[in-house]
Amino acid sequence: MSNKLKSIGVVSFLTSVSRVLGLLRDTLALGILGASGINDAFVTAFNLPNLFRRLLGEGALTAAFVPTLQHELKDRGREGAFALLSQVASWLLVITGGMAAIAMALFSQSRRLPHHEAKWYLVADLTAVLFPYLAFVCLAAAFGAALNVLGKFWESAISPVWLNLCMIGSLAGAGWLWAAGDRQIAAWLCGGVLVGGFFQMAVPAIALMREGWRPRFDLGRSERVREIARLMAPALFGTAIYQINTFVSRLFAYSLHEGEASVFFYSNRLMELPIGVFAIAVATVVYPLLARHAAEKNFPGMAADYRRGLRLILLLNIPAAAGLALLSTPIVQLLYQRGKFTAEDTALMAPIVAWFAIGMPFFAATSLMVRAFYAVKDTVTPVKLATLSFVINVSLGWWLKDSLGAAGLVIASTVAVIVQTVALQHLLGVTLPGMTFGELWRTLGKILLGTGAMALVVAGGWHLLAGHRGAALLAVVLLIPLGVAVYAGSLWLLKIEGREELIAVVAKLRGRVSRAK
Repeated sequence: MSNKLKSIGVVSFLTSVSRVLGLLRDTLALGILGASGINDAFVTAFNLPNLFRRLLGEGALTAAFVPTLQHELKDRGREGAFALLSQVASWLLVITGGMAAIAMALFSQSRRLPHHEAKWYLVADLTAVLFPYLAFVCLAAAFGAALNVLGKFWESAISPVWLNLCMIGSLAGAGWLWAAGDRQIAAWLCGGVLVGGFFQMAVPAIALMREGWRPRFDLGRSERVREIARLMAPALFGTAIYQINTFVSRLFAYSLHEGEASVFFYSNRLMELPIGVFAIAVATVVYPLLARHAAEKNFPGMAADYRRGLRLILLLNIPAAAGLALLSTPIVQLLYQRGKFTAEDTALMAPIVAWFAIGMPFFAATSLMVRAFYAVKDTVTPVKLATLSFVINVSLGWWLKDSLGAAGLVIASTVAVIVQTVALQHLLGVTLPGMTFGELWRTLGKILLGTGAMALVVAGGWHLLAGHRGAALLAVVLLIPLGVAVYAGSLWLLKIEGREELIAVVAKLRGRVSRAK
């Protein structure tokens, strides 16, 4: 378990670096463009290539590719695994390259459809420029998945850093050095996305070549390739439902008042920070283990690793969600309130962040639950539950958007993901041996008690600080560390399950430090 925690730590650290850079990117974007129509258009246009990226790359492909590559590695070693990788990468290049070319041709002709608002033509123009990102990032997802199967997590985890650095550079250059107008800044942002996407693809590809992979163009249809295609079909449908779910919510936001789409997008980004830092790190490391256990028919080992992974996700994401909800106002003030992003924008964004935070532990848990089904090559069950989530989200979102605006859309998505999470865990316990929530109820109770103690301290501290000069900075600098200390102390006193494993890792690290001296 110490090796697993070490890998999770590496992925978490690198993801933290990426997320911090992502926060800097978002801060620059809101400071330079504000919650404006041009920012609304950019984040909406960026959604479409991202939707297909998650469909073809990080979603259905990864779900089908990882367990199949595990089997190939077990049966034929690295030579067979690398041959399969070349075939998958070749098919991805052809499919995503063709999709990008078709999308660019179609969206560039949007003005042939008259009588639409100018903002929709702007979205179409930006989408046409951004679509090649799809091909880069889908290949990056395949390369990253292959590295994870080989037990290499560094290169894939650092992949988003390149995108954030390139977008920050384009924002800083266009917004400050050349004092460009808003439309020119949006164009530079698109350029930053494309350059960043290229590096996201190239870095893990080079890492694989160092492991012995020699890429070649191969459109062969081996049995493993056909197996991946068969597994991808239902997974693609399930991922499509989830991504269309998100995309429809963002289109709803774009159809509202100016600035609503930007506020919705950046609030969601803020919620994804703790999910990306830890929940996705856990799922990334645990998923290959689950797939390996499933391949070996070792269901007790699979259940044990699943519970450990889920416990780690809940351990960090529940208190993080509570802290983000309670301190949403000072966090938004400190991170974003500058330049064109005003106090009125903060007042609009803070409650939306709080609503997103409520759903955060459920979003985090589903990332592992869905992978548990994928590990046993069950890609149908997640599809059914994603469909249920889609119906709830779209129906409730359509009903609430006019009365509550972006906040109504967040409430709808939160209700939908709660239902999906509960149903996923129930069906896991029914269909797979030992995968019930079971002993985790005791852990969850202790986590909730510790979170309650932390929440009392944080809420009381913000009540005392609110209204004073520098309150936002003090809240973040003082109350967050204080809340972490109270939470950690509470869990230690409650003897939270799994702490022995953490103690062993700390002792191992101390031993290494002592030997180094």
